[in-house]
Amino acid sequence: MYKVDSRVAEEFINHDEIMDTIAFAEENKNNREVLEKILEKAKKEKGLSHREAAVLLLSEDDAIQDEIYKLAKKIKEDHYGNRIVLFAPLYLSNYCINGCTYCPYHSKNKNIRRKKLTQEEIRKEVIALQDMGHKRLAIELGEDPVNNPIEYVLDSIKTIYSIKHKNGQIRRVNVNIAATTVENYKKLKDAGIGTYILFQETYNKKSYEELHPTGPKHNYDYHTEAMDRAMEAGIDDVGMGVLFGLETYKYELVGLLMHAEHLEATFGVGPHTISVPRIQPADDIDPHEFKNQLSDDIFEKIVALIRVSVPYTGMIISTRESKRVRERVLQLGVSQISGGSKTSVGGYVEEEKEEDNSQQFDVSDNRTLEEVIDWLIELGYIPSFCTACYREGRTGDRFMKLCKSGQILNCCQPNALMTLKEYMLDYGNERTKGLSEKLIEEELKKIPNEVVKKRATEYINEMETVGKRDFRF
Repeated sequence: MYKVDSRVAEEFINHDEIMDTIAFAEENKNNREVLEKILEKAKKEKGLSHREAAVLLLSEDDAIQDEIYKLAKKIKEDHYGNRIVLFAPLYLSNYCINGCTYCPYHSKNKNIRRKKLTQEEIRKEVIALQDMGHKRLAIELGEDPVNNPIEYVLDSIKTIYSIKHKNGQIRRVNVNIAATTVENYKKLKDAGIGTYILFQETYNKKSYEELHPTGPKHNYDYHTEAMDRAMEAGIDDVGMGVLFGLETYKYELVGLLMHAEHLEATFGVGPHTISVPRIQPADDIDPHEFKNQLSDDIFEKIVALIRVSVPYTGMIISTRESKRVRERVLQLGVSQISGGSKTSVGGYVEEEKEEDNSQQFDVSDNRTLEEVIDWLIELGYIPSFCTACYREGRTGDRFMKLCKSGQILNCCQPNALMTLKEYMLDYGNERTKGLSEKLIEEELKKIPNEVVKKRATEYINEMETVGKRDFRF
């Protein structure tokens, strides 16, 4: 277990350093010698510093941008292949005592319907998700110590893992809850969570405090230091991100990479995932009121630069983004996406009426999970429901060592194919089955290790002939 010395967030998210970095990037954004030197370093696929990434971000040279995109695509393929992991969010409660100005769950919103799922309602939601084919969930809920105490979260995790419906099973529960104590993070670890997720929202302290005027989330340092406490508590995998649109994208990218560098330096392993949400319309939230919205072009460049800067970190994009945007960023570094998502409390069991609105934000990609899977296959990707690394103990620095050495491919590629076969047999329609069969056959041939290829082929055959499930490397 890691031990963290006392510190304040401003020591590792230093405002002056961020501003100096942006100034340096402005000065060198057209310096061909500097740009080419950074690109040569990036080609080694070992990552870039926040300052190097900032220079590439501000570069106005079309040839440099093309090179960034080519590199991002190559790095993604080298480390993650053509696999795309699928998950779904599960909203447990929208009770919240914070005053976040960009989120409809804020405490002053009297329009939104407040709702908290009982354990029986959670059970029904999970069965609905299992019947779609999901194996991995991210639970979401507002911050409210009365309605959403840690005991409720722990009970909900226990309920989710306990449900076995037909061939359905949730094998990994990731948790997105408010910053909490080391003691509570230890409880989450003991409950068997996958990744602990917490978005910084913005790294600019002044903006952060203005955007969070009331509630415990107002405390910038406590929120920003949450990942340190989680990892001190023994949680191996943490997932971070910002809500792009709240501050300038320059500031946020630099802050995000500084945070990743801090975790790497302190714990020997950086974030397991980085998410890239953008502010979206919601109940009483108008994104146009926020002056720092960014275009699709800038958003895509940020995704590419995160991939180039942190090659071994998974990248997540949700149904906040449209099909078109999601298709574009899959090529530039994204390795996980949600599918068939509902952002309302209880939304998987019952279609929510407009007057009963309880969703956190509007979904831009409304396709079913099945439609998303077919789309991914047609684009040449392997839809993956794999959770094997977590269950085999390949987490934290153990996962990163395998990833950096390239050995993880001997696990991920066959596991992805086997979970796709599971999905196809249990949930796929005739079209999906046809697409999957062809893809699995082609991709099995590409596995370089002959022993792994032989075993994976045998396992896949056993799924169909004997009916076995949950094979994993």
